[in-house]
Amino acid sequence: MSTVTPSATPASLPEPFTDAFTSAPHAVLAELRAAAPVHHIALPDGSPVWLITRDAEVRPLLADPRLSVSKRHARTPWRGFALPPELDANLLNLDGADHLRLRRLVSHGFTPRRVAALRTAIETAAHRYAEGLTTDVVAEFSTPLPLTVMSDLFDLPEEDRRPFARRISTMLAPPSPRAAAEALAEVHRFLLGLVAARRADPRDDLLSTLIAARDEADRLSEDELVSLAFLLLGAGIENVQHTLSAGLLALSREPEQLAALRADPALLPGAVEEFLRHGHPNLMALRRFATEPLSIAGVTVPRGDTVLLGLASANRDQDRYQDPDRFDIRRAEPAAQLALGQGVHYCLGAPLARLEIDVALSALLPRLRAGCFGRPSWTTSFRSHALNRLPLAAG
Repeated sequence: MSTVTPSATPASLPEPFTDAFTSAPHAVLAELRAAAPVHHIALPDGSPVWLITRDAEVRPLLADPRLSVSKRHARTPWRGFALPPELDANLLNLDGADHLRLRRLVSHGFTPRRVAALRTAIETAAHRYAEGLTTDVVAEFSTPLPLTVMSDLFDLPEEDRRPFARRISTMLAPPSPRAAAEALAEVHRFLLGLVAARRADPRDDLLSTLIAARDEADRLSEDELVSLAFLLLGAGIENVQHTLSAGLLALSREPEQLAALRADPALLPGAVEEFLRHGHPNLMALRRFATEPLSIAGVTVPRGDTVLLGLASANRDQDRYQDPDRFDIRRAEPAAQLALGQGVHYCLGAPLARLEIDVALSALLPRLRAGCFGRPSWTTSFRSHALNRLPLAAG
């Protein structure tokens, strides 16, 4: 596929997100990456975007201040996935001083010391779910584990945990636009009720800490408070869930690596990074908007245009990684992966995500065997590629 000039109209743009992409997204991204580092394409809804495919460009652009996450810089209204204003005031949509202010407030809940203190509780949950695993890894292990971790951080009532996770999943992979809107409205109502309940009865949890920052020092608006809770809970569950599922599937297809990992726990950190590089569900970074004309690999991106940075494509760039499509826990640069971002928008929960994957893998290693899974089922969009079912093989 060739790069299209900026003067092309949206109707004339190529549309790579077809059935072929749904069936094999990494193969289509590899074709795009081989053809050019920059493509002017249309999203499924017809929106024109600039897709960046190679590590050499994606890596520095993730930290480039000339690309803003704020929709106020969009030349035309953003028609992609959008939240109502009351859920939109979070870290993913703010730059500069406002982003730094919110990040500092939330970061106290994710310091290395606080995260390390969660290990015992995560280990207990991981072993409990591993021992109860009988049918499907997604439903019985990789979903309930991060759901438990994040729910405990926010002290969610037990009866609300599974319904909340289902609504988040419906929002991100909806069977219809109406289903997505209904799930979003339900999530918003739930969070408003949770904030009201926790304000009346503060506890020793992350939400109470955020409410105190809102009420005592007025460092958070009410919309920022609810939106932060939405982001932290939703992303904290979904990303770990899908990274874990895809990583376990990939590892089960590498008998030698599985045996080596079981024999040598020192290989675990490299395995965690490879889970993130190879299996993270996010195919693209959050959309960004050029605040000025940008020259990217010799192509001029006009001010206000939408840019998608291909995280999954960069993570499988043959110029950065040897045999990039192969799952390999012994990579020379394991921490080079971009699944968690780069720069000021680097994932706030990265230490917790790594800890959860490490603990989960340790808990499952004694039970994991080559070929132990049946036929997986995926949900794919231009944004993500995630397992929704990973059954255990019969016998």
